[in-house]
Amino acid sequence: MGLASREIEAAGISTICLSMIPELTAATGAPRVAAIEYPLSRPMGMVGDAAGQAAVLRAALDALAAAKNYGSVIELPFQWPEPRGKAMGALPQPPIAVLCKRKPWLFLKLL
Repeated sequence: MGLASREIEAAGISTICLSMIPELTAATGAPRVAAIEYPLSRPMGMVGDAAGQAAVLRAALDALAAAKNYGSVIELPFQWPEPRGKAMGALPQPPIAVLCKRKPWLFLKLL
C-alpha cells in the first residue's frame, strides 16, 4: 500500500491508507495512515452495515484533511462491536480451495 500511495502522491493526489496494523503500513512508506482497530478481514466495518462503513470512510477522509505531516498516523475512533473471535465468522472458501478439494490431482498443476 505504501508504494502505491507514494506513486499516487507523486502524481499530485493526496492519499491515506486505512490500516489495522498502522506501524507496518507506516514502515512501508505510506504518506499518511488512518489506524483502525478492526479485524484484518473487515477494514471498513461489518458486512451490510452501510452506515458504519460510511462513517469509517468519512473519518478516513477527515483524517486525510487533518494530517499535516508526511508520515502521519492518525487513530480513528472506532471499536469493533462484537467479540474478536466472532468477527471472522464463516468466511467462504476461495474457489481454488473448493476446486482442489473436489479434484485433488489438479493441485499438482499449481506447483
